Amino acid sequence: MELWDIYDKNKKPTGRTMERNSWCLRDDEYHLTVLGVILRTDGCFLITRRVMTKAWAPGWWEVSGGAAMAGETSYEAVKREVKEETGLDVSGAEGGYMFTYHRENPGEGDNYFVDVYRFMMDFKEEELCLQAAETDGYKLATKEQISKLAEEGIFLHYDSIKEVFNI
Repeated sequence: MELWDIYDKNKKPTGRTMERNSWCLRDDEYHLTVLGVILRTDGCFLITRRVMTKAWAPGWWEVSGGAAMAGETSYEAVKREVKEETGLDVSGAEGGYMFTYHRENPGEGDNYFVDVYRFMMDFKEEELCLQAAETDGYKLATKEQISKLAEEGIFLHYDSIKEVFNI
């Protein structure tokens, strides 16, 4: 069973946990998620396409990310998520934490903080090892191409993270 830490409105751990996707949070409680944006030195960003079997936003484009597990720091979570979803290790990459945003869904039990990271690293496409259960392909895209996907309504979180694509 996967557990997530519960945070208060100031992003401080409460010492309590919740079961993954149980959506039991009160309106003043949050869980922590992370996004890891990968930028190559050629100015292209690694984006992945969500598998069509996803219940939410199937086929949409996104950057790597997911929930932090109980006891896991934000940085540990983003390293794990990027590695699981792309096969890339960002441990030695330039960059790191950029900012946090949050979402509140009153009465739904699903409030969350999102820590956004940007890592710059060179990699060869042959080094990618996509997680088949999560991703259905990838692109190395410019910020303009990502903006266009967002305009088409098929890029997750764009309005909340668009500043991370400014280089």
